[in-house]
Amino acid sequence: MQSNAAVVAALAAELQAADFYPPLLADVKVSWERRLVKCVNSMAAELGLPLARRRSEKERSAVADKWAELSTIDTDLSQIRPVYAPKDFLEVLASLRNPNYDESYEENLWGMIQLPIKVRDHKGLVGVLGELATCCHHLGLDENAPGELRPHLTLGAERLMLATQVVERNHGPLSRELLKHGCPVGLRGALWRQVLGVEIGPKQEEHFEHLRQLVLDHDLLVDRLVMKDVQLTASNDDEYFVFEDLLHQVLLCFSRDSAVLRHFDHSPASPALAAPQGASPTAYTLVAYPPAGVIPFHGFAMYAAPLTCVYEDPMPLYFTFREMYCRYWSLLHVISSHSQGAAALAMQFEQLLQSTERQLWYHCSALGINLCSIVFRWLVRAFSGYLRPDQLLQLWDAVLAYGTLEVLPVLALAIVSFRRQNLMDVTAQQAAEAVLADISNIQVVALLKLALSGDRTHDLDT
Repeated sequence: MQSNAAVVAALAAELQAADFYPPLLADVKVSWERRLVKCVNSMAAELGLPLARRRSEKERSAVADKWAELSTIDTDLSQIRPVYAPKDFLEVLASLRNPNYDESYEENLWGMIQLPIKVRDHKGLVGVLGELATCCHHLGLDENAPGELRPHLTLGAERLMLATQVVERNHGPLSRELLKHGCPVGLRGALWRQVLGVEIGPKQEEHFEHLRQLVLDHDLLVDRLVMKDVQLTASNDDEYFVFEDLLHQVLLCFSRDSAVLRHFDHSPASPALAAPQGASPTAYTLVAYPPAGVIPFHGFAMYAAPLTCVYEDPMPLYFTFREMYCRYWSLLHVISSHSQGAAALAMQFEQLLQSTERQLWYHCSALGINLCSIVFRWLVRAFSGYLRPDQLLQLWDAVLAYGTLEVLPVLALAIVSFRRQNLMDVTAQQAAEAVLADISNIQVVALLKLALSGDRTHDLDT
C-alpha cells in the first residue's frame, strides 16, 4: 500500500501524461482493468492534459477560496466522458464463460450471466433476511402505530427512545439489530457510523484536512471525471442537486485518500498504477493512480449523494462514504465470482425470477425481453437515483443491518413481480423498459416483506 507521503511525492514529481501499468495477469479481470486505464490515458492524450500536476500558488488560492462552492470553478468538461457505464460492465459480464465448465454434468445455464456461481435461492435468502418478513412492526411502515412496550406512545417515539439509548451505548452489534426494525431518521447517521465502526475525532479531522490540502495542491485528471459525473447524475437529480458542492468536496478528497487502498487487500480488484513519464515501471516507480486506486465511473457520485440527506458535515459524510464504498459498493464494480459481486447479484435476480415468477419468465424469454439488462443498473447503483431518498435510506438500512448486498436482487425481483401484469402485456424490450422506467414511488420495506414472505399482491406504488 502506498502511503500518502509517497503519493504526494510522486505527484510532486509532475506526472506528465504517465502510462498505467496494471499487473500482467492473463484474465478477464485484468483485461477489464486495462480497458479502463487505457481510456484514461487516451483521454489525457486527446486533451493534452497530464494525469497529475502541481497547482500554482494562484490556482491553490482560487480553489481554497471556492472550497464551499467548487461547482462554480470554471472547468471545461465538454470533452470529458465517463470511462464506463453499467451497460458496458454488463456486456463484459455477459460475455464471460468458464472454460472448465462442462455442461454435461449440470443443467445448462440460461440467463445473461453464464457463470456457474453458487447463489442463494429464495429459501436461502429467507434464512438470511427473513426477519424483515417476520418482524411485527417496522418504522418503514408502522411509525404511527402504538408502541410495542409503551402503547401510549407511537412506535416512532418509542423507537427513538430506544435508539437514543443504543447510540449512548456505542455498540455496533446493538445498532445493527436496531436497524433491522427500522431507523429513526434523526439518529441514522450515528447508528450507521456505529455499525460501520466509523469514529470521528481529532485523528479523522487531521486526515480530512490533509486530504483537503492535497486537493488544493494538486490537480488530477480524474478530478474532471468526478466533476463530470456529479454534473451528469446528482446535479440533474431533483433530490440532490443542492448538494453538488458538498459532493465535490467529498469525492475529490476520496480520490486522494491512499487509505482506500487497504480494501484491495481483500478484493479481487487491483488498483490502477502509474509511473512518471520516461520512468521504467518498477516496484519503486509505480504508484496508485489516483491515490485511492479507484477510477471514477458513471454513477460513482450517487454512492455519496444519499448521505447528504444523513450528514450535514462533510467529515462524517466522507468517512461513512469511504467505509461503505470499501465494504460494499466496490464489490459492484469488480469482475469476480464473489457472492456479493455484480455477476452473482445479477445471476441471483435471474434465478429468483425463474423460480418465483415462472409465467413472467416464460413470457419474457419467448419474446426475447431481457429484464436483467434493465435491473442491472439498479443493482450496480444500489438503487441510488432510482428511489426517493427516504426509501433508499431504508434499503441501505437493511444492507447494513444484515451485512449483505443480497437485499438488492430481492428488491429488484419484488419490483418486477409487482409490475408483473403490465410486463405480461408487453411484447418488446422497449415496452418493458417503459414499464420499469420509473420506480421512484415504491415502498421498499413493504415490497421486501412481501417478497420474502412469498405473498403476491398488486403494484404498491403510492
